[in-house]
Amino acid sequence: MFKHDQRGASAVEFAIILPILMTLLLGIVEFGYLFNQQISLTQAAREGAREYALHHDKIGFNLGATVQNAAPSLGTVTATASPASSCPAGTTAVITVTRSYTSLTGWFDFLSSTTLTGKGAMRCGG
Repeated sequence: MFKHDQRGASAVEFAIILPILMTLLLGIVEFGYLFNQQISLTQAAREGAREYALHHDKIGFNLGATVQNAAPSLGTVTATASPASSCPAGTTAVITVTRSYTSLTGWFDFLSSTTLTGKGAMRCGG
């Protein structure tokens, strides 16, 4: 009878399973990072809506700067207000904040075309 040589079998098995494990691990990290950016965008939109509803008519009010300061870790974001020019008391101001997603790991480049959006609303006039 021949003895089967098992040396190196575990290294081969590890080499086969490693790409699957790495993809799974990096997918978890990437999803967590994407979710964190989405939460930050929504928080920035809420802060922008609050400031817009209370201070939109004040001289020097800058919605873009307000939103950017609320989420400094996101980099450049775009904020739009509805209604755009005024905010009569009793109406609702809706702020939409958008940003293109940037991958943390680079493994999931198909996500780079994703646009993240956060919305916040506040009744005008307090």
